[in-house]
Amino acid sequence: MNKVELTPELLRELQLKQLPMLEYFRDFCEKNNLTFYLIGGGLIGALRNGGFVPWDDDVDVMLPRGDYEKLPKLWREQHADGRFRLLKTDDEMFTGNIFITITDTDYTMVKTNQTTVDIPHGLVLDVFPLDVAPDSRFARKMQFVWTMIYSLFLAQVVPENNGGLMAFGSKVLLGIFRGKKIRNKIWRMAESHMTKYKLSENKCVTELCAGPKWMRPEYPKRIYEGVDYVTFEGLRMPCMKGYDEYLTMVFGDYMTPPPADKQKPHHDVAYLDLNTPCEVYDREHKDEFTS
Repeated sequence: MNKVELTPELLRELQLKQLPMLEYFRDFCEKNNLTFYLIGGGLIGALRNGGFVPWDDDVDVMLPRGDYEKLPKLWREQHADGRFRLLKTDDEMFTGNIFITITDTDYTMVKTNQTTVDIPHGLVLDVFPLDVAPDSRFARKMQFVWTMIYSLFLAQVVPENNGGLMAFGSKVLLGIFRGKKIRNKIWRMAESHMTKYKLSENKCVTELCAGPKWMRPEYPKRIYEGVDYVTFEGLRMPCMKGYDEYLTMVFGDYMTPPPADKQKPHHDVAYLDLNTPCEVYDREHKDEFTS
């Protein structure tokens, strides 16, 4: 399947149509006293552009692990699914992601790595947990190991851009443990090990579910002690109190745009229709879905 070319006009339309989903999510969290933060490019865009970075194609948010775990339970209890669906891999659903997503089913967007996954293919808000990094170096190394096991058996694919021994070992493990029940048991066990550390007993936090690159940095927990607010496309959005320290650690001089050759959307889109609900696409392509 070919990739969609996101022209500046199409990209801007895509950006603006994500705002009702972001607003709905914000209001749900505020109603339920769940702390969350605007992070990454969305936070930079709020500070530098007052909204989306011109070439960005999505928004990411993050919740402390405790509130992250409460989110799907509250969403389900309050029947919040409707136009906006909460998707999370569990015993009933496989999403191909290792984190929660919210999807706007009024539109259709299919990422190239999800063309065969049986989920509502709408516009997506990525929701990540913020976890505790143990002070002990050995415990931290073991946390990496458990996180990689968790990621492997939850996503059920060999991690991208990891060749050699890691790719070989991943293929072997997936080949040995093929059944859905045993894979679910393994990732749940790994998740319990990687998230067992308490904030009160350790100095730093980390992003375990944002991919191998992002699980290695450790951020002083003071960065997240308190909430500040920024304006994002006219919406008042929360961010971590120490956002300047966080962004400087991750991006350096974040107020200076990157070189022109880096100013590109970072997701590959296989299909995009901003005028049609995703149920139409999903119904027509049902026979192509394998998970």
